Amino acid sequence: MKKIFFFTLSIGLLIACKQTKDVKYVKKNVYSSTSNNYWQQAVDYTMDIDMNVNNYQYKGIQKLVYTNNSPDDLDRVYYHLYFNAFQPGSQMDVRSLNIKDPSAKIGNKISKLKPNEIGYIKVNSLKQNGNDVSYETVGTILEVKLNSPIKSGESVTFDMLFDAQVPAQIRRSGRNSKEGVALSMSQWYPKMAEYDFQGWHTPPYIAREFHGVWGDFDVTLHIDKNYVVGGSGYLQNPQEVGHNYEDKTKALKIPDSDKLTWHFVAPNVHDFMWAADPEYKHDVLKMENGIDLHFLYKKTLRGQYLNNWKNLQPKTAELMNYFSETVGQYPYKQYSVIQGGDGGMEYAMSTLITGERKFGSLFGVTAHELAHTWFQFLLASNESLHPWMDEGFTSYISRMASHKILEKKDNKHPNLVAYKGYYRLVKSGAEEVLTTHADRYHTNKAYSTASYTKGSMFLSQLEYIIGPEYVANGLKKYFADFSFKHPTPNDIKRSMEKVSGIHLDWYLNEWTQTTHTIDYGVKSVYGKKITLERIGKMPMPIDLEVTYTDGSKENFNIPLRMMRGAKPTTATIIEDWGWAYPTYSFDASKTVKSVIIDKSKLMADINAENNTYKVN
Repeated sequence: MKKIFFFTLSIGLLIACKQTKDVKYVKKNVYSSTSNNYWQQAVDYTMDIDMNVNNYQYKGIQKLVYTNNSPDDLDRVYYHLYFNAFQPGSQMDVRSLNIKDPSAKIGNKISKLKPNEIGYIKVNSLKQNGNDVSYETVGTILEVKLNSPIKSGESVTFDMLFDAQVPAQIRRSGRNSKEGVALSMSQWYPKMAEYDFQGWHTPPYIAREFHGVWGDFDVTLHIDKNYVVGGSGYLQNPQEVGHNYEDKTKALKIPDSDKLTWHFVAPNVHDFMWAADPEYKHDVLKMENGIDLHFLYKKTLRGQYLNNWKNLQPKTAELMNYFSETVGQYPYKQYSVIQGGDGGMEYAMSTLITGERKFGSLFGVTAHELAHTWFQFLLASNESLHPWMDEGFTSYISRMASHKILEKKDNKHPNLVAYKGYYRLVKSGAEEVLTTHADRYHTNKAYSTASYTKGSMFLSQLEYIIGPEYVANGLKKYFADFSFKHPTPNDIKRSMEKVSGIHLDWYLNEWTQTTHTIDYGVKSVYGKKITLERIGKMPMPIDLEVTYTDGSKENFNIPLRMMRGAKPTTATIIEDWGWAYPTYSFDASKTVKSVIIDKSKLMADINAENNTYKVN
């Protein structure tokens, strides 16, 4: 196998070690393991970037090889120019000024940017296979009219020259963050838009989510020699920027120049992030499985924060192992946790997080962003169209991981904390369906609760419907079938159906495509006869605990007829309930004293008061 270099940094100096790159994938003519009709596009980026750290401007040379694996001939292509959003009057700016509950991170900050503080990407030339093509910049999108179509199965080369300016740190990307990080470089290059079975995905950048094309990145960066760099990918030239890891007695090889050249390669990813600062301290934790965990944070942090970053490192290794065991094996040989950005945001083989946090917060944000490696970067669902698959599944699995790794003694399900936020949103009347595009929720609150909260409840409530074992196996099936692909909501549903044998069309429809709510109640109890009623519009199977007058208890499970099956359970499974019937009655074996619907609380019943019935 090909040998490559991983980077490690210590007090501004880079040291390197040889590792084996072992990312298994087929890049061209990609087909799903579950469908012969599946296809996805492919890209190869080669970029050479010259960064001026004094005025925060840079010049870029980009060579992009684009492979059209679709059945369609393409007469146009589109690029994202994300930095153009950080200009007064941009759609991101105006949206923030007009939304009912603007993000505090954005507010009116973009509208106040000065010319030397704005962000921009200016394309100076673009060629298709050596010939100039016509293009136009429209906000954050570059529209390109091709001279000749890219035929199905064909690869073409685009050569681009561009200039750019790093905006003041406002949202995710930027310079000189509140914590003093010089450069947080995400969404920084002209990025080819995704084309899939739904067509082109070219939403303007409004500060929400992303969707990208799988491919290889080869990035060369020229930057002030005092800066330490980290991010996506593997460093190819450690001997030029620091000590050799295997022989620290060798002298530094620093060129007679004000700049150093950093050369990174990231195989089979759909984005590339880097960050740089002259005060970065860098630690490396080498895991037994061959994965190197890199931690870059400012050495000028106060003592308590420096200690937190040290204590974070073994816990991150535990998180990496948990996610690999629970969902699927992490396929790369490095991951970087880097201080920067404006909170926490996931990227290829890396994350940017703010670093001045209490340990619990630092661990929590790392758990969440690392979990995103599985839910969006390996299982690359379209974040813009289905943010609940990304943020929701990440929230679910990171809570499960945190509960185990921090050894919390609470016996409650880790995801129950999410339910209160959902109930508040329903009560407010501001809920919107999960099929709403991420940028077009009426309020930020509705977006956040839908994506993070209701999205995580999709999985925890599935535990109630089909059982926790099937959900656990379903996640592994989902990863096995759709890692390095672009799964849709139907794909997670089918993965769960295949492992459980239970039909879930109704659940995907009700939970994600409507705002129907769940409300079941115990209507009456007479002797042995129990009558339940469905008050809310969304049907569900029912778990019931019955206490008899002699003090004994019995659990019952009432499957929903549309499920065509029942979850594994020790409860007594009785006749299923057709959703159209508003009531359901059955006779218990003895005289009933009390009845409780769903003692686990994993069913999102909006009215708990009618779930318990006691006979007077």
